[in-house]
Amino acid sequence: QVQLQESGPVLVNASQTLSLTCAVSGDSIRLNYYAWSWIRQPPGKELEWMGTAAYEGSTYYSPSFKSRTSISYDTSMNQFSLQLSSVTPEDTAVYYCARTREGPPYSCSGYRCRQNYDYWGQGTQVTVSS
Repeated sequence: QVQLQESGPVLVNASQTLSLTCAVSGDSIRLNYYAWSWIRQPPGKELEWMGTAAYEGSTYYSPSFKSRTSISYDTSMNQFSLQLSSVTPEDTAVYYCARTREGPPYSCSGYRCRQNYDYWGQGTQVTVSS
């Protein structure tokens, strides 16, 4: 059974860098033909794709976040991480990590994210204070 678990701070001050980690169990993030993504849902809004790390190491980012986002692997821990710099209160959201078996493009929004990604973490609420 594949399981994903997000971890990171609950509260971040504006202008700081948000760092989240997704620990994966039941699957190897670098040995199978899957891709691993970060998706978030701000309050009252739909799911929005932020970026993806594919199994072979390629990374893809949403233009909305590209200048502020970095996704990386830690293969020894079988986990991947998100860094979002220069956060503002508009970055307040529930952040999810998720897996897809689909190839690129990895972008999605709203219910399409639920269709395209087969395993999800439970989500972690992050609040950015001004």
